[in-house]
Amino acid sequence: MDLFEQHRQQLLETEAPLAARLRPPTLDEFIGQDEIVGPGRLLRRAIQADQLSSLIFYGPPGTGKTTLAQIIANTTQAHFVALNAVLAGIKDIRSAVDTAQDRHGQYGQRTILFVDEVHRFNKAQQDALLPWVENGTVILIGATTENPYFEVNKALVSRSRVFQLRSLSPGDLRQVLDRALQDTYFGYGDTATELEDAAADHLINVANGDARALLNALELAIETTEPNSDGVIPITLAVAEASIQRRAVLYDKEGDAHFDTISAFIKSLRGSDPDAALYWLARMVYAGEDPRFIFRRMIILASEDVGLADPQAVGIVMACAQAFDRVGLPEGQYPLAEAALYLAMAPKSNSVLAYFDALASVEKEREGEVPNPLKDSSRDRYSFGHGANYKYPHAYRDHWVAQQYLPDSLQGQIFYQPSDQGAEAVLQDQIARQREAQLSGLVESNTQDTVSYGPKDSKKERWLQRTMSQTGDHAAWVRDRIFHLTQIQRHHVVLEVNSQTGLLTWEALRRTPEGSVYTHVPTVQVTQTLEDQVKALSALQRPIFLTGQSSDLKTLIQEHTPNLQFDWILGRNSFANQIHNQDQATTVYFAQQLLQLLRPHGQIILAETIPKYGQRICDLVKADDVGKSLYQRWQKAEAAFYQDDTDDTQLTWDESDLTAAFADTPITIDLEQTHISLYVTPKLLDRWFAVGGDRPSYGKRLGQHCSAKDVNQIQTLLSQKLLHQTIQWQVTLTFVHVICPKSA
Repeated sequence: MDLFEQHRQQLLETEAPLAARLRPPTLDEFIGQDEIVGPGRLLRRAIQADQLSSLIFYGPPGTGKTTLAQIIANTTQAHFVALNAVLAGIKDIRSAVDTAQDRHGQYGQRTILFVDEVHRFNKAQQDALLPWVENGTVILIGATTENPYFEVNKALVSRSRVFQLRSLSPGDLRQVLDRALQDTYFGYGDTATELEDAAADHLINVANGDARALLNALELAIETTEPNSDGVIPITLAVAEASIQRRAVLYDKEGDAHFDTISAFIKSLRGSDPDAALYWLARMVYAGEDPRFIFRRMIILASEDVGLADPQAVGIVMACAQAFDRVGLPEGQYPLAEAALYLAMAPKSNSVLAYFDALASVEKEREGEVPNPLKDSSRDRYSFGHGANYKYPHAYRDHWVAQQYLPDSLQGQIFYQPSDQGAEAVLQDQIARQREAQLSGLVESNTQDTVSYGPKDSKKERWLQRTMSQTGDHAAWVRDRIFHLTQIQRHHVVLEVNSQTGLLTWEALRRTPEGSVYTHVPTVQVTQTLEDQVKALSALQRPIFLTGQSSDLKTLIQEHTPNLQFDWILGRNSFANQIHNQDQATTVYFAQQLLQLLRPHGQIILAETIPKYGQRICDLVKADDVGKSLYQRWQKAEAAFYQDDTDDTQLTWDESDLTAAFADTPITIDLEQTHISLYVTPKLLDRWFAVGGDRPSYGKRLGQHCSAKDVNQIQTLLSQKLLHQTIQWQVTLTFVHVICPKSA
C-alpha cells in the first residue's frame, strides 16, 4: 500500500458514514443472522476453514450481506475482488477473470469474486460470468435484495448455495446501537451523549430490522444536535422522531415484498380476519401500492371466495372501486377499507371453482354430443327433428322440470357443490332434490374386477422375514418416529448422543445442509466404523464425531466448538445405557448436561426402550408344553426381575426415572408398543443363557429365583420350540420430548 492509498483509507475511516465505519471485521463481532453464521452453522465453519464454494446472500437492506462478504475478505487466503453490478460491466468481469487466472497460474491462489447487487447484471453479463464460476476460475459471492430464483441466472443459482438473511430483531438492533455509542474509534464512545430510552425504542422500532437505517438516524441525531450546558448531546424522543420520521418499509412493486404482502392480504380476507386484512391493506397503502391493483384483487376474491354465499359482494366491491375513482386519495381510503371489511366479514364459498372442474372435463373427455331436445330447432326442426321433445320449464310447476341437459357420457356428473354458507345454504336442498329427479331414470352399473388369490407358502414367508432384516426395519421405524416429532430446519445444529450406529445422524445430515450435525460416540471403535461410512463426503459435509464418555459430553463439545448450543438433541437408548451403568444422580447430571447444551427453545427427542414393559420369554410358549407347576414358577421368577425392590436397575427403570432426570423442565412422554419379527438362532439362545459377561444373562437371572434343574428344563424347551423359528417380539418404547425453557 503506497502513501496515497494509506491516506485514502484513513479518510474513509474518518469520513465514511457511521454504518460503513462500524462494519465488524470478524465473525465474532457480527450481530444477528445466528441461523446462518452462529456457532456450528455450515457457513461459519466454511469461512473459518477457508473452504468456500459459490454463495448468494439474499435479504432486505441493512441485514449484513456486504458485511459478511467483507469478513470473508478479511479471513480468506484467497485473492478477493469486489464489483458492484450497478457500475460494472463485461469488461470488469473479464478483468477479474484474467486476474484470477494469473494468480492461480503463478501462485496457485484461488480468487473470490464478490458482486454486490448481483441481480442488476443483465442476462449477457451473467452469462459472461457463468463459465468461470462453473470451471472454478472464480468463487462467486453475490449479494442481492431480490429473490435470486427469479432475478439471477438459473445456471448461476444452481451452482451456488443461497443463504437468506432475515431482518434484524429488536435485540440485534439494540446491540448495534450500543456498539455505536461505545466504540471510541469508529463510533461515538468519546462523545458525551445521553440517549433516552424512549428515543432508543423509537429508533429501533422505526428502523424495522435495518441496521443501516438505524445507524444513519443515530448519526444524524448526534451530528445535528447541540450539546447542553454540561457539554452532553441529549438525544430525546423528539430528536429521534425528527431523525427517522418514517418507518423503512421493504416494498418493491416487482419483488417478493409486493407479492408476499398482497398474498397475506388476500388470505386474511379469505380467512375472515378483518384485523389482519386492515393491517395488510394499510401496509400496502403506506408503501405506495396502487389502490386500483388492490381493488382488482378484491373483485376477483369476491367471485372466487365469497361467491354465491353473498351474491352482493361483487356489486359492493365494484361500487367501492367506482367511488375511489371519483374521490381519489386520501379520502379514497374509506371505500378501500369498506370493501376490505365487507369481504372479510362476508360468508365464504368457493363453489364457483366448479367451473374449472367442468373445464377439465372438456379438456379430458371426448366431446359429447348436445342432447337432441337441447339443439337449436329454428333451422332444421323438420328435417332432423332437432329440439324435439324439449320441455319448456315455465310451463311446469315451480318453473322446473326434470330433463336431460348434460351429454349422455356425462350423465350423473356433478360439478357444482353449493356450500352451507350464507345465501347459498338455502340452495342445497333444492339442488339435491332436482338432481335426484334428473338421475332417477339412469341405471348405474357398479361392477368390480375379480382378484385371484393363491395359498401361502409358509416356508417362503419365513425366508422372506429373515432376508428382509426385520430388525433393520424396526430401527428405521424408530428413526422415522423420532424425526416425525421434530421440525428440523435446514440451518439447524443437531446432536445425536450415545450413537452406536449413526442411525439418526444420517437423516439429520440430510435435513441440515446449511447447519451441522455433531455425533457423540462412546468408543473409538464405533467412531472408526462411522468415519469409514462418510469418507466419500467432503470435510464440511461430514458429521462431527465426538468420542468419549457421556459424563464428559459437555466438555467434549466445548473443546471442539466453544459456546456451541444445539437446536435439537436426539438419541436412541441414550438413557438406557446411563441407567444401567450409573446411579440415578449421574443420570440426572447427564440430563442436565443435555439441557445446558440446548439454545433457548431448543428441543430434545429421545427414544428409549423400557425392558420393564417388554417381552416376557415365558409368554412365547404354552403352559401345556412345559407343565403347569414349572410354568408358574417360571412366570413368578421372570416377574421378579422387574420388581422395584431389586437392585437390577437395567430392568426396573421406567418413564418416571426420565421425568425425574428432567425435573422442573417441560417434558412429554409417550409410550408406544410394537412388535418386531425375530429369528431365533442358536447364538441367540446361547446369549440368553450365557454364564459369563459384564451383564447378567436371562438364564443367570432365572437362576436367582429358580433351581438349576428348572433353568435347564426351560432352556431345553426353548431350544425345542423356538429354535429356527420367527417369533413376534414385543417392544415398548417411550418417546421423550423436552423443550428447553426460554431463559436457558
